[in-house]
Amino acid sequence: MTSYDVAVIKGDGIGPEIIDEGVKVINAVSELNGFDVNWVEFPHGADHYLENNVLMPEEDLREIGKNQAIYLGALGDPRCEPGVLEKGILLKTRFYFDQYVNLRPVKLLEGVECPLKNKGPKDIDFVVVRENTEDFYVGIGNRVSPGKTRQELEVLRSLYNIKFGLDIECDKSEVAYQIGVLSREGSERVIRYAFELARKQGHERLCAVDKANVLSHVYNFWRQIVEEVSTDYSDVTHEYNFVDAITMWFVKNPEWYQTVVTPNMFGDIITDLGAMIQGGLGLAPGGNINPEGVSMFEPIHGSAPKYKGQNRANPLATIWAGALLVEELGEEESAEKIISAIGSVLAEGNVRSKDLGGSASTSQMGAAVVAKIKELHG
Repeated sequence: MTSYDVAVIKGDGIGPEIIDEGVKVINAVSELNGFDVNWVEFPHGADHYLENNVLMPEEDLREIGKNQAIYLGALGDPRCEPGVLEKGILLKTRFYFDQYVNLRPVKLLEGVECPLKNKGPKDIDFVVVRENTEDFYVGIGNRVSPGKTRQELEVLRSLYNIKFGLDIECDKSEVAYQIGVLSREGSERVIRYAFELARKQGHERLCAVDKANVLSHVYNFWRQIVEEVSTDYSDVTHEYNFVDAITMWFVKNPEWYQTVVTPNMFGDIITDLGAMIQGGLGLAPGGNINPEGVSMFEPIHGSAPKYKGQNRANPLATIWAGALLVEELGEEESAEKIISAIGSVLAEGNVRSKDLGGSASTSQMGAAVVAKIKELHG
């Protein structure tokens, strides 16, 4: 029997509850399809940080890296300064394992209400491929008071090390600045991933997102690389949307989109819009993928600390993220079974969490998906 080791970071707030349901579902489908998952739990999150003053040390990352994938619940806690957990655990993990693809399927399922008038499941079914390690999320910037100063900034990545030495002279007002970085190799690999995914899924169109009309140096570079990579994919037509325009077209004509590829910051923005048009954050999974390494899968919503321990959060985004996880492990049939079971539960409408207009608990939603998997495929 094939066996996989998967690291589990339950995280904060509702994280432990929703991860427990995702684990149940993967265990159920693994029994049917003849593979085994060894779940290896790691304690990282707010409680661990507050008790030990440790976020994610490199020795723990090395231990996590002994596994084949990571299943993450959610991070964020009002007891901690905003961004500390996300930057110190989530982003550090993404960068350490070079998870350069953020994968977001945007798919409206039967039985789910869409906020867009006259749009249904046949209209909303596309995927967003977001570059996940560069752009303005490299995390370098600072604040400068009036006067002269010298600042040294550094970006360390598996692809490169960059140092910026800045001589700054500011006459009156305090200012803040942030530096974004796109590399040729970093952009090319995620753009190529998107073209390959479009081909695999039978998509005829790929849309590349940018803001080249204003941030011309960075995003004309991005466009140049799209053009170069596209020559290897004559079967996939490509086009460009400015980020402000694509938010409009996602609302007006979502049916046009098939595969979307975007730099990091813009992808962060438009995938939240994608989550809402597919029915809400409770139905939005995400994958942080290194195709040659360790990938991490999570819902895109936050930790919702006010609902912690109440057994009321919708676990379907986490369960769907679990489907992405087993697909990345090579168990594509199992991934399809999980997604079809989610779809059947929602289409029938008998078991719905509060955010979907029902009263089912977190555990009841998970149990319904498990039961549906067994009913359809057992």
